[in-house]
Amino acid sequence: MGNMENQSFLTAPLIHTPHLKTDVESRLQCTDSTGTGFIRSCYIAISAFLGIGMLTLPYAVARGGWLALVLLVVTAYMSFCTAILIKRCMEADPCVRSYQDIAELAFGRGIRLIVHVLINLELYLVAVGLLIIEGDTLQKLFPDFVVNLWGLRLGGELLSVVVTALAILPSALLTDLGVLSYVFAMGAASIIIIVVSVLFTGVSGGVGFDGKSEMLIISGLPTSIALFIACFGGHPVVPTVYVSMKNKHQFRMMMLISFLFNNIIYICIGVVGYLMYGSNVESQITLNLPMGELSSKLAIYTTLAIPVCRYALVMTPVATSIETTGLTNKNGDKRSVRILTRISLLISAAVTACVFPYFESLMAVVGSICVVLASFLLPCCCYLKISGAYRKWSYELVGIIGIIIFGTMAGIVGTYASVTDLVRKI
Repeated sequence: MGNMENQSFLTAPLIHTPHLKTDVESRLQCTDSTGTGFIRSCYIAISAFLGIGMLTLPYAVARGGWLALVLLVVTAYMSFCTAILIKRCMEADPCVRSYQDIAELAFGRGIRLIVHVLINLELYLVAVGLLIIEGDTLQKLFPDFVVNLWGLRLGGELLSVVVTALAILPSALLTDLGVLSYVFAMGAASIIIIVVSVLFTGVSGGVGFDGKSEMLIISGLPTSIALFIACFGGHPVVPTVYVSMKNKHQFRMMMLISFLFNNIIYICIGVVGYLMYGSNVESQITLNLPMGELSSKLAIYTTLAIPVCRYALVMTPVATSIETTGLTNKNGDKRSVRILTRISLLISAAVTACVFPYFESLMAVVGSICVVLASFLLPCCCYLKISGAYRKWSYELVGIIGIIIFGTMAGIVGTYASVTDLVRKI
């Protein structure tokens, strides 16, 4: 659930048919003296994949039991494999610079448009999730806060979301993401702060690690796998990381380190949260934390800051896509159109958050639909089409088919479970 390229992919030139690179082309593409170094690339990749879905992992483990962690590891491994497939697709043509380019190279401009819409839909839903997190956290901090406005009594989740939208509005109107570049750099650090704070709360906050747990809950596995998959939705950023690397030969090792680090963080927060609260864990682990401990306050206030800081980073690519459909060309006042677009998106996201204030269900939908398509099925299908690997049986082809089957089944059962759960709550 990470930062995307801020550009119009619909107006980019068509990608030509793939060709095998010569040795000279390969050397030129794999070395770039002005590119991003190895350590910085690792941090960017970690920040791209280490997102707000992490808050639901204790709940995901609680839904499926301890053995559900096996699915988390399997999901992480398959996600790593599809990231490598994206890199191989990019090696087929030096003109490929983005995820949409890969889709167009494999299946044409029509699929490029579909992928463009899919990525923006995922970003929009993540932005809604940020509002829900902020609203839930505010309600935890101020449970009795009520406002009387023109005879209308506002309180609870509705008031929390409205306050969140007003707090986010100034950053949402920014059109230059360079102002928020430091915010993105703090993404992984803020998540680590939350994990460490939760651990300290369990050790010294009087909570302990005596939560009631179960080994396996089969009925909850579909929700578990959907939430696990939602944590690995950063694949649209992979082409940007690859293109920006100084030494592209190091890409595989960089991604391996990034995925290992993220998976360790995911397992830690899932295990610690489940040990602390067992089956009583909330959809966001921070909602369980006691307010009296310093470590709990640090985790809660860090969680409170994340949506305010990251909303603009998530929603700006969506706003830019709408603006580049021709609206700004027909209207002389481009600034007014941009402001109106961003305000409209914020209002629609706030309304959605009020109507569907269930963060775990939203993340399950994102995982089982958007992430399954963009991070599992699409990389496999694009690689098979571009490379022609589907023409001959091999261990690689068997592995790719296995990922496709896993993604398809997880998408079907995850979507059914998450939609059913959402309808039941409504």
